[in-house]
Amino acid sequence: MHEREMMETEQLQQNVEQFKGQARLPKFAIPHNYNLSINVDLSNFTFLGVIEITIDIVSPTKYLVLNVVDLVVEQSSIWFSGDLFGGSGEELKHPSNIVEVKDDEILILGFDGILPIGKGILSIKYSGIINDESRGFYRSTYEQYGETQIMALTQFEPTYARRCFPCWDEPAFKATFTIKLEVPSKLVALSNMPVISENDNGIVKTVYFQESPIMSTYLVAFVVGSLDYIETYSSDGLKIRVYTRIGKSNQGKFALDLTTKTLDFLKGYFSIPYGLPKLDLVAVPNFQEQGMENYGLLIFSEDYLFYDELSSSVKVKQQVAEIVAHELAHQWFGNRVTMEWWTDLWLNEGFADWMSYLVIDDVFPEWEKWSQLLDDTTATLELDALSDSHPIEVLNITSGIEALEMFDSITYQKGALVIRMLQSYIGDESLQKSLAAYIKRYSYLNAKTEDLWNVIQEEINEPIGDMMSTWTKQEGYPVINVMLTGNVLEINQSRFLLDGSFDDSQWIIPITLSYGSYDTTKTFLLNSKSAKLNLIDQDNQGNSQNAWIKLNIKQGGLYKVHYDNELVTRLRNAIEANQLNQMDRYGVLEDYFLFCKASRETLSSFLLLLNAYREEANQLILNHIITIGLTIVDLIADAKPELSNDVKLLFINLLQSHAE
Repeated sequence: MHEREMMETEQLQQNVEQFKGQARLPKFAIPHNYNLSINVDLSNFTFLGVIEITIDIVSPTKYLVLNVVDLVVEQSSIWFSGDLFGGSGEELKHPSNIVEVKDDEILILGFDGILPIGKGILSIKYSGIINDESRGFYRSTYEQYGETQIMALTQFEPTYARRCFPCWDEPAFKATFTIKLEVPSKLVALSNMPVISENDNGIVKTVYFQESPIMSTYLVAFVVGSLDYIETYSSDGLKIRVYTRIGKSNQGKFALDLTTKTLDFLKGYFSIPYGLPKLDLVAVPNFQEQGMENYGLLIFSEDYLFYDELSSSVKVKQQVAEIVAHELAHQWFGNRVTMEWWTDLWLNEGFADWMSYLVIDDVFPEWEKWSQLLDDTTATLELDALSDSHPIEVLNITSGIEALEMFDSITYQKGALVIRMLQSYIGDESLQKSLAAYIKRYSYLNAKTEDLWNVIQEEINEPIGDMMSTWTKQEGYPVINVMLTGNVLEINQSRFLLDGSFDDSQWIIPITLSYGSYDTTKTFLLNSKSAKLNLIDQDNQGNSQNAWIKLNIKQGGLYKVHYDNELVTRLRNAIEANQLNQMDRYGVLEDYFLFCKASRETLSSFLLLLNAYREEANQLILNHIITIGLTIVDLIADAKPELSNDVKLLFINLLQSHAE
């Protein structure tokens, strides 16, 4: 090697170092289209891939940097074609330096000359393993009629697409995808888009799929297996199918029917139809997730898609409905409009969780789904009341592992509660109008949390961004301490922590308040540590000595309320007289029990409040009383066993009438 070539090679190696240890890929090259061909070998659990990526070079560079992990790249196959080095026509160039950095999951391609601004095509041949790790391109094994069956499928969220094909594996690098699969003739092959043609020689068939709309890599999907299906059409002619393993298709009927209703609801809510020409739902044995929202090809665990009218419980039916509605909501929130980076994962998951309750409440109003939200999120709020919780928006996510850690109940359920609070504050119609405008503005683009707040602010002409940021950018949630002095209601906020400690966190809190009846309801923002409210000024009738006062009406806000003894007595009397709605009765019970756990109230005072629920008829509240009772009995058995029988007898007397 000549001295000049040695110096150039050394310089390339030095320059490669700049790309190591970085959280994000450089943005001097942006993918425009992936033309992906995969040959599937289920006998050996391997696949061969060829990919041609149409790239926009947006700033001059000597390097292309993309994601690869656990793939064997055929280095001699890597070529870049385009207008290289300012030439007058198409040129083909092999990179002079190829470095795979396994720790960073990147492939660095170095070229001798500058790649100028313009388009080009990067071609790569590679191979990989159809693994058994439930990520990337993997296999699911199950027994069918006494024989072992193999299904090959994908799970690319959050950063597993790079395990199936070289790519710019970040949400912001959206592109279109043209996919071709070579599979055994007897198997069904599915992907995000409809099949446009097949070539079948009786042994292997090649399946060509229509080009997809622009989307992120984690939403690309394919499934290969022995599958059966049932189908229907939506009100606007969209073909919808539920795929299952052979002999199980009848158990997908409920999900199929719910899908048509949900699509109609979401289309009307957002004023934007579902954007793809088909929609498939696939039930997979041993699928590790509940569901995955791949654009046009939703994948579910059988446990979360199957419902048997003869043998499944109502709980299973509600569970299937919730997961199906959640994944369908993603077709708008997440797929059509995608978070810019994993920091804003809650924009996908929190909204999809909230939308699932909205959909189910419309389709099955008898389930009282909004009331169930309170019960579904009690464990989440206890988790968020710990000092080591995390915000909904987590900054400085630098890897796929860190992104994976964000798929928890804080992101999902607390995110849903924050949107529920915003809904309660600005109203159903204003929120719907704002979300429709947001989806329209950012269709097939990426967005951040601030983009959503800006659209809502424009639509309702009210600065809600500062308020909402206090809920998404800091961990935990507040407790409102309430004391009545004469006709003046004194309130102050602090962070609620289960260990009984305090910190200086502060929120801008939309507070709702009723006193005496729900006809007297007020809404105001608490944007300081404390405030006073003169009830006579608020109501010409003044404050009756016996009138109950309830904050956080229907538990629409994400905060706990700690009342003084006088106000607790009034609420207890109101509960006994059945003057509070079920969500408020649940809220008073749950808040007070948490205060006992945090040693801010005594167990005896809680048991006194619990007596007000002797005539309770709501099943959700009764179930929660039973759960609380079991917790208290266990605690008493450990701490004061001599009182154990008395406490058990108290709960037996409380619930006895409901057991008869």
